[in-house]
Amino acid sequence: MTQPQARPRIALVGTGGTIAGAAPAQAGDTSAAYQSAVVTAADLIERVPPLARVAELQAEQLLQIDSADFTDDLLLALARRVAALCVRDDVDGVVVTHGTDTMEESAYFLHLTVKSAKPIVLTGAMRPGTALAADGPVNLLHAVAVAAHASSAGRGVLVVMNEEIHSARDVAKVHAMRLDAFASPHGPLGAVVEGAPRWWRAVARPHTTSSEFDIAAIDTLPLVGVVTSHGHMRRELYDAWVTAGARAIVHAGFGGGTVPAYLKPVLAELCAQGVLMVRASRVGAGPVIRNANFDDDACGSVVTDDQNPPRARLLAALALTCGADAAAMQQVFWRY
Repeated sequence: MTQPQARPRIALVGTGGTIAGAAPAQAGDTSAAYQSAVVTAADLIERVPPLARVAELQAEQLLQIDSADFTDDLLLALARRVAALCVRDDVDGVVVTHGTDTMEESAYFLHLTVKSAKPIVLTGAMRPGTALAADGPVNLLHAVAVAAHASSAGRGVLVVMNEEIHSARDVAKVHAMRLDAFASPHGPLGAVVEGAPRWWRAVARPHTTSSEFDIAAIDTLPLVGVVTSHGHMRRELYDAWVTAGARAIVHAGFGGGTVPAYLKPVLAELCAQGVLMVRASRVGAGPVIRNANFDDDACGSVVTDDQNPPRARLLAALALTCGADAAAMQQVFWRY
């Protein structure tokens, strides 16, 4: 007699967010007036019966927060828990349910620090479960399907939303409300088609098992600030980060990381004081070119290649945990 094929064993880690949100009955069908992080990970599974056919799930509630409330300490806790699950023999993959506001940051941090080739997938929702067209259930089903599929191994951390599979290196939230709120400047890695992943490209930059960063060796993250450009900027924003103890500041510049003429002496002064300046672009896509518009060589500043400011903050902090100076940090941004 043929034995039934064992289902993949997937650990589901709940952290809250809109996917765990609900609106009061009197609010009616709404995707805006709701409270996030009120439904447990176990309850999310119960609401999607087809999950039982896809994988053997074990749920745990690590956090129950709006993702806007994530701090670096909570991010470290999430990475440590995911890493601990990945080393277990009874876990074939991990799915993290997460709020969409900071999902891209958590995904990228896991992508760089968790030393495992097992599939790690983040998903969430743009609408709470009480909305008429709630997207959380199908996103969860697709995330588990991707995590349970053998072809997902070794691809780094993935974000599954709206039937698309994105790399944590590239993906960002680009719309406040639509279901297709997540996009990657280089396109998704693949899509969920008829319940399984279909791949179109792979990630060339280091991640997970090939990353030099390891959550097991990181106790805390150095403070790195972000200052977003706008007309009529003030140096006090940079000085405040220095006073707070920031070891680096990401300058989210106009266009290709442009620095206004009146701020160029300020950035050079802070570099001379030992605060690393990291030039990024506020537009969210496209590379920042070294020594274009700003003399990075003379200043001793770093450019982010094509990393957006939130991810640049995390990569700069990780580089600092390894003692990177400006030259070494620049090489980190070229590699990752």
